[in-house]
Parts: sequence; structure tokens; C-alpha cells
Amino acid sequence: MATAGKVIKCKAAVAWEPNKPLVIEEIEVAPPQANEVRIKIVATGVCHTDLYHLFEGKNKDGFPAVLGHEGGGIIESVGPGVTEFQPGDKVIPLFISQCGDCRFCKSPKTNQCEHGWAADRYDVMSSVDSRFTCRGKKILQFMGTSTFSEYTVMNQIAVAKIDPAAPLDKVCLLGCGVCTGYGAAVNTAQVEPGSTCAVFGLGAVGLAAVMGCYVAGAKRIIAIDINPEKFEKARVFGANEFVNPKDHNKPINEVLSEMTNGGVDYSLECCGNVGVMRSALEACVKGWGVAVIVGWTDMHDFAARPIQLIAGRTWKGSLFGGFKSKDGVPEMVKAYLNKKIKLDEFVTHNMTLAQVNNAIELMKHGKCIRTVLSVAPQ
Repeated sequence: MATAGKVIKCKAAVAWEPNKPLVIEEIEVAPPQANEVRIKIVATGVCHTDLYHLFEGKNKDGFPAVLGHEGGGIIESVGPGVTEFQPGDKVIPLFISQCGDCRFCKSPKTNQCEHGWAADRYDVMSSVDSRFTCRGKKILQFMGTSTFSEYTVMNQIAVAKIDPAAPLDKVCLLGCGVCTGYGAAVNTAQVEPGSTCAVFGLGAVGLAAVMGCYVAGAKRIIAIDINPEKFEKARVFGANEFVNPKDHNKPINEVLSEMTNGGVDYSLECCGNVGVMRSALEACVKGWGVAVIVGWTDMHDFAARPIQLIAGRTWKGSLFGGFKSKDGVPEMVKAYLNKKIKLDEFVTHNMTLAQVNNAIELMKHGKCIRTVLSVAPQ
């Protein structure tokens, strides 16, 4: 392409500081260096983790940054040493690397990788290195991706090449939320046919967890949220029972225990609330119940009574649904194209990058499941 090897000036939504609206700026995006690719971002979802960094984590060392980590795009150019990608490839940026060589990548037991932004800057949610500048200042790359920009540069170990037939304004959701929830059910919990499941929190991640439980063959899928307007959406993804904790004058774990003769087989906490994490554990049946922590947070400690685990429950965490990123995302794209999983139903709003603050407000107030932003036209 004519832009290969050159600095690209483009639009991006910059978070200059915590707790403030994003600002649409013209930024400079440097060419890719060795083993890097530059991606034209076509579409991106707005995920609660973006809001977490902006409004909850608020680590001052994590700003200024370009947020966004749930994108789909097209390779614009490649740096030296890149053989897996070429200009024109459709790709999904990944916030979890898969280098293929480290001890984690070589183990079938995990989807962690020793490389990428998370290796040493987990709390800041960005690497010290960046190809972005704006007004003469370095702009950080959020979670190694930064999809709220018309162009981004990424290491090839954190990019998945996908089927060219895939619509980027739908499959971009596989960059985070849908894989996170769906995989938590099928990969981490390993939900079994005929089982009883409870999903706490019905945002995009929770709805994807409901879908995972349904695809895995769960018989009872209990959807739990304090916003009953989300229940009909959960039904679309396979939930068949619904509980609003505000309708009861006893703890939600006691409500679920009474409904299920002692507790559910599997529970998935999908809202990043440490109190709900404990409730999800306590809602599991003793002996074999499995509770999975899915919601992203690093703000508070969580607690439980030892006897709750001694009695046979298992408490697990799930990052990106346990998917090895470069392998799993293309397979999920195929599953969508083959109509084995739903994606369109997650999208409640379509906006442009210029409307990103509107999309953030919708999510902050629980008025959307996923807003997809059109970033740079194909």
C-alpha cells in the first residue's frame, strides 16, 4: 500500500486522564517494526474493561492511552520478519498473546503467555512501548491493542488471521466479551449435558456464558441480574429461569440453593464484583460444584470460608474463556459463520468512533449489551 513504511496520521479516541471523556484527536501511528503488523481498524466493540480502566482502575501511569480492545481490521502493512500475515488479511487483534514458544503456550493447561503487555505491566494495562504519538507526547497502547484508533500496530503474536468472509462489525466481539463468557462455560467450567448452571450478570460476557452453557447442553440455565429488562435477552441465548436478587429478602445463594435442591452444578460470575463472586461460590452444590470467576477486576480482595472448599467445591478463574488466542478466535469465527454461535444478537447499538463517549454512557448506565463503533471504513 502507498502508506507502507510511512507514519500514518489518523483519528483516535484518546483518554488523556482518568474519569474524563475521551477526546477525538489526530494521532501519528509509526510503521511496524520487526515482527509487527499495522492494522486498519474497521470496527470495535465497547467493553466494560475499557470503562474499568477509565473509571475504576484509574492508574495514573496508564494514561494517556488509546482504549479499545475488541476490534476487527485489515492488515495495512507488515514489518521485517513477518511471514504469517500480508496486507489485506482480515484479522482480530488479541489482548492475550500466543507466542507458541513459552512454557505456558506449550502447555495445554492454560492460555497464558509470557510475552505481551501483561508480562510486567498488568496493573497499568499497557506496555511501556508504543507506536502512537499525539501533540508530541507518547500515547500508551491499552491492553496491547488500542482499537479506538483508525490504525494500530501490534506484535504478530497477538493477532489472529480470520476467514475473509467474516463481517468485521460482528466478529470483532470475539476479541474479548463473547469468547470470555462462552469459553468460561465450555472450556473453564466444562459444563456437562443435563447440568444446572447459574450465570451472575447479564452483560455481553454473561450472555455469552449463558450461550456457552446452552451449547454445552445444560438443562437448567438460571440467569441472575438486578436489571430484569435483561431477562428477555438472556432467553434468546438459552436461559430458561430468571432471578432478580432484589425480589428476595434473603441472600441470592440461599434462593438458588432452595431452587436447586442444594445448589447449582456450575456458577459463573460475570460482573467483576467480589461480593457476587462469593455468592456464586456459595450457590454451588457441595461435593462437586464449580464456581468460575469471569468478571475483570483487581480492586479488592475476595473471601470465602474454608469449609466451602473443603466440602468439595472448586473455585476457578477464567481469562479470555481459556481460549489460546491465535488458535481459538479463528475457530470461533468459523463457528459463527456456520451458525453454531450467535453474535448479531449481542449488538444493540451501532455508532461511529466520534460517538464513543455516547457509547460509554450507554454502557455505564446499563442501556446496551454491546455498541459496535465503525472506525475506519473498509
